[in-house]
Amino acid sequence: MGRIDETLEFIPCRIAVLTVSDSRGEADDRSGDTLVERLTGAGHILAHRAIVRDERADIAAQLRAWCADPQVDVILSTGGTGLTGRDVTVEAHRDVYEKEIDAFGVVFTQVSFAKIGTSAVQSRACGGVAQGTYLFALPGSPGACRDAWDEILSLQLDYRHRPCNFVEIMPRLDEHLRRK
Repeated sequence: MGRIDETLEFIPCRIAVLTVSDSRGEADDRSGDTLVERLTGAGHILAHRAIVRDERADIAAQLRAWCADPQVDVILSTGGTGLTGRDVTVEAHRDVYEKEIDAFGVVFTQVSFAKIGTSAVQSRACGGVAQGTYLFALPGSPGACRDAWDEILSLQLDYRHRPCNFVEIMPRLDEHLRRK
């Protein structure tokens, strides 16, 4: 299992939080609040926060805008990862991804299964990379956001995590764009 190497310095990431919902506003965005509390509590920087409706084009447009922003390293979205007709967050993410992080969804399902049993099959959490930015689509419940952060993202977004982590390879995510 992984460990934190306390001899290394923590490197904060600049993280944007996107809530996808037709019914939530700033006052009752509990999942967005959970992510903001977790990421800032860990020492990361909240780069942006927004709420968009469950519209594939709108979600993808916001993701692309933040991927193009040099002040954003990571995007966490919450909501719209289920199976209903309005759940289009995963499709919007995949419209933007250059590469998918397949194991993120697998590990998230394992974490969820330990907490909610077979109901974990209803989540389509996913992760990917675009324009040198990490993107993760999380379910819309505060518990799922807590689980994703506490069990996966808090570790992978910590440069001190060993044997490896997302932060240490961040400078190389867009190296294909810089080749001549």
